[in-house]
Amino acid sequence: MTTEMQEIAITEEKPLLPGQSDTVKDAEIAARILLDQGQEHRVETPHGVLHVTVHGAGNARRPAILTFHDVGMDSKSCFSTLFKFEEMQEIVKNFTVVRVDAPGQEDGAAIYPAGYQYASMDQVSEMLPAVLQYFNFRTIIGVGVGAGAYILSKFTLSNPDAVEGLVLINVDTNARGWMDWAAQKLSNLTSSLPDQILSHLFSQEEMSANTELIQTHRERISKAPNLINIELFWKSYQGRRDLNIERNNTFKCPVMLVVGDQAPYEEAAVECNSKLDPTTTSFLKMADAGGMPQLTQPSKLTEAFKYFIQGMGYMASSCMTRLSRSRTTSLSSSFSMEGSRSRSRTLSQGSQGGQLPPSPSHTMEVSC
Repeated sequence: MTTEMQEIAITEEKPLLPGQSDTVKDAEIAARILLDQGQEHRVETPHGVLHVTVHGAGNARRPAILTFHDVGMDSKSCFSTLFKFEEMQEIVKNFTVVRVDAPGQEDGAAIYPAGYQYASMDQVSEMLPAVLQYFNFRTIIGVGVGAGAYILSKFTLSNPDAVEGLVLINVDTNARGWMDWAAQKLSNLTSSLPDQILSHLFSQEEMSANTELIQTHRERISKAPNLINIELFWKSYQGRRDLNIERNNTFKCPVMLVVGDQAPYEEAAVECNSKLDPTTTSFLKMADAGGMPQLTQPSKLTEAFKYFIQGMGYMASSCMTRLSRSRTTSLSSSFSMEGSRSRSRTLSQGSQGGQLPPSPSHTMEVSC
């Protein structure tokens, strides 16, 4: 049992039933702990093995929530802050949560030998159908960050019937341009691998301030025993292809784009938003979120995610979170500067006067 998983284990006491022994009770407690920890699996795919962790039994009539992390992270370091957040538990208990690690990125992964040919971004996305088949999932709601958002985007374009909704954080659906290529070449000469990845993950303001969050992740990446694997994943993402998304070649499901104000991929997210169907796209720009909104603003992202799910028709009878009931400013009504304000709606409308949460039939460009 890992330390992190011990933190979320639920071991509340229940009275013994008549005739029930301490041994049976202990077995039930152990089973509940195992369920909360998540069940780890190694899924064989056409392009290698994926490490997958499944949490909860969920509801077979609902899609699974499938997460995919960014470069320099694994599924735990990227998503645990969000999915362990108190208000998120109302969502988690209603869905099966499936955390996918990119090849060789999970804790304890074997180190790839010199000269190993790492999977391309296209090939990693082609591994996901095997995950759905392995667990008999009919559909998913994808939640991806950075490289994970790109991979889920590619998967969704190729498998539109398998994805009911997408939450894309810091997505860049474009291949690197010549300027990006030249800048990366210079960075390779002047910056260490951990610093290159940190500049990808976090805003310049966060990097300059050298916050505790930055220090924690710099140490985690620098001391990672699988640093070679991380570098291979990083190079694979740098070599991604353009997804060629446009209005007549776009996602068929509701999409929520999320990016932090001043984040490294803010412009890329804005550009992606301009190419998507405005009737099924929500755009959330989060102030004071930096480059990793799921780490720095889990309360705001949880609220937005809940509205997104309700707009898809799930958890419609769910009560508003305490965040909404207290009418905090976590989701303010100030519009972002990009796009047409005439078709913008705020994500906080559902907390006022018992109105229904906004459906994904409008693009919601909002600065939180």
